[in-house]
Amino acid sequence: MKGAHAVSVTTQEATGPAVRAEDLWKVYGAGEAQVVALRGVSVGLERGQFTAIMGPSGSGKSTLMHCLAGLDTVTRGEVYIGGTALARLSDNALTALRRDKVGFIFQQFNLLPMLTAQENIVLPLTIAGRKPDPKWYETVIDAVGLRDRLGHRPAQLSGGQQQRVACARAMMSQPDVIFADEPTGNLDSRSGAEILAFLQRSVREHGQTIVMVTHDANAASYADRVVFLGDGAVVDELTKPTADAVLDRLKQLEAARTVDAGSV
Repeated sequence: MKGAHAVSVTTQEATGPAVRAEDLWKVYGAGEAQVVALRGVSVGLERGQFTAIMGPSGSGKSTLMHCLAGLDTVTRGEVYIGGTALARLSDNALTALRRDKVGFIFQQFNLLPMLTAQENIVLPLTIAGRKPDPKWYETVIDAVGLRDRLGHRPAQLSGGQQQRVACARAMMSQPDVIFADEPTGNLDSRSGAEILAFLQRSVREHGQTIVMVTHDANAASYADRVVFLGDGAVVDELTKPTADAVLDRLKQLEAARTVDAGSV
């Protein structure tokens, strides 16, 4: 069966959603200490689309992203990346899928301080014993505007430059999907706008699929679609969002939660 799993990772369908969840539940603890982080989430995230996941604090948005990316196990339900069901993979096959098919961008950058920008960018491929495609490497380096900083270590780069290194690293393996967890959370507004514009261009110009968790309405306005969570469930969505429209929906969700809490 492990052989079949390995084949499914490398022969992912080119049609259908890039990522989808079916009746996804995530429960922590038991008894009185039990916390239901996700409750019956079913959602498809389309290829070549920039999707933002939003919701009030504690709504389950980061938990959902971690489950979709195969970083956390699910209590019930199924996650698919392409046509591959994550729950049916062996640990080795899941590691291979995350390495080859998934890119990650984190709020804290997660760069290795002893490596140069260039070495950090190609690190996942280096670990896998692969070399970057030369043409794609040049495309990514030009896209993030780091050509004159490739020999610098993270401590010699600004926060925005470090996050651009992280973006280039996520794209270098040409993953099927990139998960971005609050990618502008540690950046000033100008650097954040540059990162968001880059992510948007990577979708429109290179067909990249991006799933971003954010609490920032302005950041979400760069996306093609916003999926809203409330109390661990999908409660709404917007397409072609504006910052004002996203902010209005978030206020409505917060107000509804306040009313529900008051009625308990």
